[in-house]
Amino acid sequence: MDKRQLLKTALATGVIASPLARAQAPADKPIRLGMTVSSSGTFALAAQSGQRGVEIWIDDVNTRGGIDIGGRKRKVELVKLDDRSDKTVIPKVYETLIKEEKCDLLFGPFGSTLTSAAANTTELAEKMMIIWSASADSIYQQGFKSIVSATQIAGTLLGQNGVRAIHAMGARKIAFAYLDEPFPAALTQGAVALAKELGMEVTANEKFAKGTKDFNILIQKAKASGADAFYPTAYEGDQMTIARQLREANVLFKVVYFVYASQPQFLQQAGKDGLYALSQTLLHEKINWKVTHGLNRAQMVERYAKLFPQAQYPADFQTALAYGASVVTEQMIRGAQSLEAAKLKDAAMKLNGKIVTITGEYQIDNTGKQFKNEFAIMQNMPSGPEVVFPAAVATAKGVYPAPAYNAR
Repeated sequence: MDKRQLLKTALATGVIASPLARAQAPADKPIRLGMTVSSSGTFALAAQSGQRGVEIWIDDVNTRGGIDIGGRKRKVELVKLDDRSDKTVIPKVYETLIKEEKCDLLFGPFGSTLTSAAANTTELAEKMMIIWSASADSIYQQGFKSIVSATQIAGTLLGQNGVRAIHAMGARKIAFAYLDEPFPAALTQGAVALAKELGMEVTANEKFAKGTKDFNILIQKAKASGADAFYPTAYEGDQMTIARQLREANVLFKVVYFVYASQPQFLQQAGKDGLYALSQTLLHEKINWKVTHGLNRAQMVERYAKLFPQAQYPADFQTALAYGASVVTEQMIRGAQSLEAAKLKDAAMKLNGKIVTITGEYQIDNTGKQFKNEFAIMQNMPSGPEVVFPAAVATAKGVYPAPAYNAR
């Protein structure tokens, strides 16, 4: 994509200040926050949900008059470009945000695949990039100095609570399958390691390519392996397809784990195919952290409804991750009293153990990797999702084994 095409894409998708940002006097130059949002492709639903989380924060912070830097209040302006879920355009688009749009700091795109592609560009420009969704450990192993995962836990830790829940239910044999991309691979790597540590037998661990539409071979392999539990990891669309194909093939496991099964869009589109599936989430009316900074869950959901009455889906955990990351960003700026990457990183380190957002506690290491914000485990019951793990926040006992499809 050349510069002319990039600018054409920018105009088509609105490279403008968010309508939620307020007008600024010349002396009070706004903080320009840049990010890319997928208008189409694999990551579109999640990216747009995250964007709304950022815009909730912008509305809140600007209503409060902005962020104090050096004794002056500066409001926040969102500048966004379209990445079309395509990692090949990411470097040029982030370069545009930095060089042409003059953004002061950046939010990463959705997911590890796109964020990995953005990190080199932001690092070379010495601009801070706040990560709100990318969890692949590989991002934090490359020596980047100007990245912070504000709310998204590291990938190898992300899927482990699901394994703990499956083990607690009674499963002892587990089959894994994963999309061959950084996030699903990292999540599965950590989940497999914990399953073995708990003494479970890993009966299968298969990867599949992006664009796969027919998962029947993977499903049949997992079933033939003798697994009690099936744990396929991919993005939302693929997981809906797997749920449907499991039912169509009448292949029944005692428990199935889909990362996104408690998402509003999954529940709406998958219907009965998603019943009794386990999943993980950070946002649900039954999960409420004692928030120290920013809006709490109920307040954020209320603000979402007010600002986005025409949204196709309600707020979800991607909204919460992005909103929580925005709140952390505000505290970084307040602590640094600067928008310089090095000072922001130092301020981010000083927040360890001192901040709780709607997604939970905050703790990073010097690579910017997040260790807190652990997900609760839900199970889709006929009456709706319930928290089944950990026991401290459980609202129902998990159903194990899952009933046959014709009994649902």
